[in-house]
Amino acid sequence: MVWEILNLIGVVAFAVSGALVAMEEKYDLFGTLVLGFVTAFGGGVIRNILIGVPVSSLWREEMSIYLALFVILFITAVPSFRVERWKTWYPVFDAVGLAAFSIQGALSAIRMELPAIAVVTAAVLTGIGGGVIRDVLAGRKPLVFRREIYAVWAVIAGWMIGVGLVREDWQLYLLFVSVLLLRLASLILHWELPRRISKT
Repeated sequence: MVWEILNLIGVVAFAVSGALVAMEEKYDLFGTLVLGFVTAFGGGVIRNILIGVPVSSLWREEMSIYLALFVILFITAVPSFRVERWKTWYPVFDAVGLAAFSIQGALSAIRMELPAIAVVTAAVLTGIGGGVIRDVLAGRKPLVFRREIYAVWAVIAGWMIGVGLVREDWQLYLLFVSVLLLRLASLILHWELPRRISKT
């Protein structure tokens, strides 16, 4: 049940973030649908390829697909002045998608009884994959490569699940909230990883 709930949360959050970016870049309806769709499902497809799940398994998630398309169409139908307000919430939608999909990706690897390193990798790819595809298609620098700490939270979530520190449903929900809040905190407080500064 946790897997399904997090999957739906992630799909909705990333579909909204993809649609908002597409509208900001003035995409037409088809372009908005495409960008929202690949944002919602791109990370999961990449993860499935890596851990050996058939790519065609995506088409078994009919409810998620229809939900994503409905959300995208709903966003495009919202009056422009309301969309402008929603854009201020874009980082929140992205953070929700990161948190939900990081945990859902880790759980996917756990279900296949893969080692901890594979669980962490699955968490990262699922958490950031759709967002990277979204930003690349929109001609933007992916969030994962910007200054604020982003993918690290997916790594931590995957590691905690992979080594068995988080197992129970309530722990998974608590981890979801923690990753969400930490991502938003890193954005608001400008937490950054160390960088090598060139003197030339």
